[in-house]
Amino acid sequence: MNFILDNIFVVAIAVVSGAALLWPALAPRGKRASPLQATQMINRGKTVVLDVRSSEEFAAGHVRDAKNIPLSDLGNRIGELDKSKGRTLIVVCQNGARADKAVRLLAAAGFEDAHALEGGLTAWTAAGLPVTK
Repeated sequence: MNFILDNIFVVAIAVVSGAALLWPALAPRGKRASPLQATQMINRGKTVVLDVRSSEEFAAGHVRDAKNIPLSDLGNRIGELDKSKGRTLIVVCQNGARADKAVRLLAAAGFEDAHALEGGLTAWTAAGLPVTK
């Protein structure tokens, strides 16, 4: 107990840095869909696939019929998706991190049924699902 009291600043720094490391893992994420669930949603129809990767990444390969709006432009170009507000949105990126951010932006803009593709395009291709160029 004396150690903690004598070194309160060191202990406080350790606690704060530990909390900072845990924060991203505990932060709330938007809805997620596995590649199988995303395929089922696409097959049901009325689903829009939004790819938030850069134009170069998109050109290298993407989910069929996906619309490309890079995450950096999404805030300015979100109006392009207004007519899709009542539809299910599946947001795709390379590994899933950018898609989570995009889903949070879309939810704030009123898109209630937006899902991030869990694992991104990497998981999509690993599942043997088709990619177009």
